[in-house]
Amino acid sequence: MAETTSPGAISRAGVAAVAPAFTRWRRSAGIWVATGLLFAVSAAFEPNSLGASALASLWPFTALLILAAVGQTLVVQQRGIDLSVPGFISATVVIVTRIPNGNASDLGPAILLAYAVCLAAGLVNGLLITRVRITPIVQTLGMNAVLYGIDLGISQGTPTQTTSALQSFANGEVAGVPVPMVIAVVLTAVTAFVIKRTTFGRRFETSGSNAAAGRAAGLRGNRYQLSAYLAAATLYCTAGVLLAGIVSQPSPFQGDTYLLASVAAVALGGTSLLGGVGSVMASAVGALFLIQLQQFVLATGASAAVQNLVQAGALALAVTVYGLRPRAGRLAASRRRAARPASRDGDGGEVSQMSHGANGATTIGRA
Repeated sequence: MAETTSPGAISRAGVAAVAPAFTRWRRSAGIWVATGLLFAVSAAFEPNSLGASALASLWPFTALLILAAVGQTLVVQQRGIDLSVPGFISATVVIVTRIPNGNASDLGPAILLAYAVCLAAGLVNGLLITRVRITPIVQTLGMNAVLYGIDLGISQGTPTQTTSALQSFANGEVAGVPVPMVIAVVLTAVTAFVIKRTTFGRRFETSGSNAAAGRAAGLRGNRYQLSAYLAAATLYCTAGVLLAGIVSQPSPFQGDTYLLASVAAVALGGTSLLGGVGSVMASAVGALFLIQLQQFVLATGASAAVQNLVQAGALALAVTVYGLRPRAGRLAASRRRAARPASRDGDGGEVSQMSHGANGATTIGRA
């Protein structure tokens, strides 16, 4: 006997399919609008912040923050937060400047060593968090101290002139676009494609949004957490290598400014600090917003202290607007499921239900 489906059921199914995508768009749309408004306000009130010289300094440092923010986004999506960003970037800067010490022939081995150190540190972060169950904040804070120990052990606290080869590369252009921005855009696009368009990426988001649902679906959450810390370490190291070329004589503490900024960019992009679905593209736009905001405040003649306060205020606002929504959404969804009568299959057994939370994450449960 043929089964028929009512138009109402089809309509509800269509709404259920579209709702998660719409929710994700709504969470990230704000930063796109805010960035457009910021550039409009800058052009109207402080046009110097959009001058040729200002933009020339804007794009390279925006690229560095984009790389740090994308790495931080991956960690946050797995219910963590990475406090070792400054250590990764600063240690990389010291390794690729101090070891070559102006000799371009030693630059290649130094860069490979920097990636090896960062990947090893990322692996340790991932293993201790997933296997030993150390809290991500505690573990990454400890790793930050270890990386700064390596930093100071190599540099002795004194800056070193970067090699001319690295400086030439980092300050070069491709079709008029600075090389760091080209690298940042390519890596962001690749990361976004993997997260949004591949099976691994969908499982990555599901596992990060709800560990219990991921286990129920047969996903090994440790695998995705470990991959997040390794990918983040690679991105931080790339940012450090480029930073060592952009700044002619970088400080051993050059990465200090990227911790608060990377977290703020993630929050502004709409990724919940509680973990789950996020957008690396929106985090990249959040990084652009923060750099332009800094340029705008600087053009007004404000002090460095005021710039830090504005950045902290942007983070507080983003956390207030976005940070707690997924938890409220999951609570409301749980209440709706609890109030819904259990549906049963033909044998009288309970039928598993799959629903979408407010943040677009898939949760699996029993009716």
